[in-house]
Formats: sequence, C-alpha cells, structure tokens
Amino acid sequence: MTNNKQNSGADAPQTPSSMPLLLALFPVLALIAALSWNVFVFGDDALSGSSQMIIILVTGLVGAIGLYRGVSWEKQQASMVSTIGNAMPSIIILLLVGALASIWLLCGTVPVLVFYGVKLLNPTIFLVACCIACALTSLVSGSSWSTAATIGLAMVGVGRALEIPDGMIGGAIISGSYFGDKISPLSDTTNLAAAVTETPLFDHIKYLFNTTGPSIIISLIAFTAIGLSLDTSSTTVDVNDVLFAIDERFNITLWLLAPPVITLGLIIKKVDAIPALFIGILAGIICALVFQQDLLNDLVINHAEFGLYKIVMIALFGKTEIVTSNPMLNDLFIAKGMYGMLGTIWLILAAMAFGGVMEATGMLNRIMDSIKSLASSFFSLVACTTGTCIITNISTSDQYISVAIPGRMYVGLYKEMGYASENLSRTLEDTGTVTSVLIPWNTCGAYHAAVLGIGTFTYLPYCFFNLLSPIMTLIFAWFMIRIKRIDQPEPAVVTDSIPA
Repeated sequence: MTNNKQNSGADAPQTPSSMPLLLALFPVLALIAALSWNVFVFGDDALSGSSQMIIILVTGLVGAIGLYRGVSWEKQQASMVSTIGNAMPSIIILLLVGALASIWLLCGTVPVLVFYGVKLLNPTIFLVACCIACALTSLVSGSSWSTAATIGLAMVGVGRALEIPDGMIGGAIISGSYFGDKISPLSDTTNLAAAVTETPLFDHIKYLFNTTGPSIIISLIAFTAIGLSLDTSSTTVDVNDVLFAIDERFNITLWLLAPPVITLGLIIKKVDAIPALFIGILAGIICALVFQQDLLNDLVINHAEFGLYKIVMIALFGKTEIVTSNPMLNDLFIAKGMYGMLGTIWLILAAMAFGGVMEATGMLNRIMDSIKSLASSFFSLVACTTGTCIITNISTSDQYISVAIPGRMYVGLYKEMGYASENLSRTLEDTGTVTSVLIPWNTCGAYHAAVLGIGTFTYLPYCFFNLLSPIMTLIFAWFMIRIKRIDQPEPAVVTDSIPA
C-alpha cells in the first residue's frame, strides 16, 4: 500500500503545469553556458573529453532535481537507457564509418578521388561543385550521413589539397547533403515528418520545395561568390607535385571507385546503412589486397610476423598513416579507424543520457507546453514550432526527437487554426532536421564533425543552407507566402520539376 502511494507521488512532478518554467529551463541554460565556456577554454579540443564531462555533470544536476521532486532514480535510469538504446544504430554506424574511412585510405579509394579531384577542379569552382555533388548524392541515397562518409570525405581531401579552408569545405558538404536529404523520398527524416503530421509524403516534399529552393539557390550563390573571391595567387600547392606524390605511392586506377559505388548503390536500393557500410568495408579490403600490393609490402616491413593481417586489422580499428613525398598529403592521408570514433560515441552517450533524464523528470514537457501556449497567430505558431524544434535539438541531442515530439504537439493546433498539415511538416524539416548538425553535442553535429574531421563551430558559419532554412520558413509565415489552408487547393510550387 505504501509503495502505491510512493509511486503515485512520483507521477505528480511530471505534470508540466506543476513545475516552474525557470526550473525546467535551468538545466538547458546551464548546459549551453557551460559548453560555451568550455569551448572558449579548450577551443577545438573541447570534444576530446571536457564537453562530455560537462554534459554528464549537468545530467547529474537534472537527476538531483528530479529526485528532489519525487521522480525515482529507477524511472530516470530507465529513460536514460531507452534514449541511449535509440542511439545505438548511430553508434554502430559511427564505428563502421571509422573503419571504412581507414580501409578506403589504405586501398587507395580516397587517394584516387583526391587525385582526380585535384586534376579536374580548381579553388574557384570547388565549393559550388562540392555542394552540388553532395546534394545529388544525398538526393539519390536519402542520407546526409552516408553522403558525408563517402563523397564528403573525398571532398575534404580534395579541398585541403587545394588549400580551401576547412570551414568552407565542411559548410559546402553539409549544405548540399542536407538539401538532398530533405527533398529525398528515401530520407528517414522526410518520411518521419510526413508521418507524424499525417501528410502524404510527396505532398510534403512538393510543399517543402517552396522554402528549400530559395535557400539552396542563395547558398550556391554564396559559395560561388566565395570561390571567386579566394586568393589563389599565393597558394603553395604544386598540382603536379601532388599528383606525382599520389601516383608514386598508390596504384591509381578507376577500379578503386568500386567501394563507394557499391556502397552508394546499396543505399539507393534501400539497403540499411549498417550492412551497406559493412559491405563497403569488405570491398575496400579486397581492393587493398588486389591493387595496393606494393604499398602493403612496404607497410608489412614493420610487422615481421603476420604482417599483412596486422596491417589490415590496424586499418580497421586503429591509426593508419600513409607517408608520401608531399608533406601536405602526409597530413591528409591519416585515419584513426574505429578508435577515432570513441570520443564521439562518448559524447553521444552523455547527450542522450541528458535527454533521457530531462524527459523523465518532466522538464522537457514543461518547456514544450510553455512554448506551445504562446501560439496565437499563424506566424507565432510557426515561430513556436521553430523554437520547439531547436530547443528539442539542444536538450535531447537527437534530430528524430526534434521532428517527432513537436510534430505530435502541434498537429492538432494547426488543424484547429485551419492550416493544412503541410505547413507543419515543412516547418519541422526547415528547423528540426537542418539545425541538428549545427549543435556539437547533437548526434548529427558530433557525427559530421568526427567523419569530416572538421569541428562543428568551424563549419557552422558556412552552412548557409542550414542557417537559411529556419529564417526562410519564418519569412514565408510572416508574409503568408504559399500557406496552404485546409480544404483549399495546394499553392503552386517554385518549380515544375520535383524529384520523385
């Protein structure tokens, strides 16, 4: 009987109206302030452990508040385990990407992409070409993550070889990848946004194109302008020297494009990312054994017994470093395998634990309900949806939650105010999906920073598409541009050609 009363009491604190808003906001504000200070102190090294510890400490603070308000530790722990469980596929993908990046370096896939990229591209057109290439890849694969791990990784190598600043390279890759991801019918977030708002998928994509179209056009103009303004007169890169150094160390053949072609082909065929990446790793091992025998023989010298086996295994789990006659390429041809992803995995585990405790203690629901109560006009409704998506991205560290929770929260309110569900589904994508990659402790931000080897705050200023998308959706809401009401015909879209 006593236990029933205790359980009943533990449920009460989770009623949003019973919790002061400032108390619910305090952990989020504390986390943002502490992480900002930590970045100031540690700089680019902030994600090596200090940021993870801050998230863990703030999680402990949330847990203590929850205990004080009667939320049992068992309930908090169960919520943490549940949210971490949701992130496990992402963690497995991260480990596989680490192995894939190293084995593709060893087999020559990355060098051959750099070789032809340097040969065909120049700094003036590189950024806009990179953005378009990533957009097309993401469109056909439906995944910004797969795009970053394949063509994005190669573009980083080409861009660095051309001495393009890392932030610009990362911004072009992410802008293109997220544009293609948003309008692809194969994208999981695109399907999720349509599902939670009860919007037909292709109606959602067509309506979404109204805001994504102008955003990507402005982004391409910006990248073109930056490319034209780059000063290449002082570049120290000797293209012929770079090409010679790669050709001298690796066997250059177009057959080395087989691993990424196979991987992307499997993803386009809707094969899950985990088996697709695993097959991509196997293809890389085969290519290394077939095409890079001279390179492997040189590396085996340092491993007298079982040398070839050790070289391949180290490439998968540890550090791979290929030395060439060009010092710049030596810095580029380094990969850290699965081991290099452990810091990012630590960050994801800490962030998901924080989100789980925030949800268990009722703080997240309290913040959501407060934002929801501010919606009175269509613009304020869209603004509240935008704020909810961004806060959810910050506090739960997961883009899927930032689409699913606001989608469930607002779908009835949009209908009550007479606006079609396409308005909500578009806003979820414009604000929830694209801003996740701009937050260092979000799974998307952590993933892309780790895979590309470019810090979140380094590429953030150049993610024009991701920064423009929330602004664009607010502009459309303010001026009531192409706003569809219930029982009204769908407004014309920006273009007659919509990818199917």
